[in-house]
Amino acid sequence: MTVTLETDRAVTLETDTLARARAAAARVTDPEMPMLTLVDIGVLRDVSLEDGRVVTTITPTYSGCPAMATMRDDLQRELQDAGFPDAEVQVSLTPAWTSDWITEKGRQALAVAGISPPGAAPRRTGPVALTLLPTQRDVHCTLCGSANVRLTSEFGPTACKAMYQCRGCLEPFEHVKEI
Repeated sequence: MTVTLETDRAVTLETDTLARARAAAARVTDPEMPMLTLVDIGVLRDVSLEDGRVVTTITPTYSGCPAMATMRDDLQRELQDAGFPDAEVQVSLTPAWTSDWITEKGRQALAVAGISPPGAAPRRTGPVALTLLPTQRDVHCTLCGSANVRLTSEFGPTACKAMYQCRGCLEPFEHVKEI
């Protein structure tokens, strides 16, 4: 009977610790799009306990993402502030991040902020042909909803966004690229 009570307490403590760590990690926002948490954007892949220590795993939106170091540091700081001084943040490159991992809540937050959320990521098998033409996307104006938009720059304020302008209301807006 004592073993069962001790085991139950240990499981409860582990469950509570993991819930606190997940809640802390879920508060961290993307430094380039602060309306999104790392959960919303799909970068936070896992929060676990290993040998009593919190271990989180994040995946960059693309290799070379300049915000990755800030995400890692912010996540580490948030976990430390939540009482996990020895928490570890691991970066995993596989599976590769896809814009399909952005949650519905994240997509709504982007739209509310005037940023066009990505559509479905393209599905490819085999080699990807190199083309110098702009990528065709299904994009709508974030102000009036018109599909009559034009690409003004393949690269916006960050490499993961493109710039568009509505031909109807003339509103310029950002679009998160489908990856």
